[in-house]
Amino acid sequence: MNIKFRFHALSRMFERKISENDVLQVLLTGKIIEDYPTDQPYPSCLKLGFIKKRPIHVVTATATDEETTVIITVYEPDLERWEPGFEKRK
Repeated sequence: MNIKFRFHALSRMFERKISENDVLQVLLTGKIIEDYPTDQPYPSCLKLGFIKKRPIHVVTATATDEETTVIITVYEPDLERWEPGFEKRK
């Protein structure tokens, strides 16, 4: 898997103390909870994974021409915006 981190994602990861390994674990074991097939310039999705019971959302885009997964942003979802389980927005 070829992975490219956007600067925005790296900045948010640093702020939120989420490592590259955490993101890779979400990519490998997480669940797609939202799909955005019409996003431009590439289709994207929102994945949910848990790192030691800590929920992590990762927004990725698939650069089909490069066969690359682009990490757009990474964050810990908030219960004020997400239902318990962090799979559905309120």
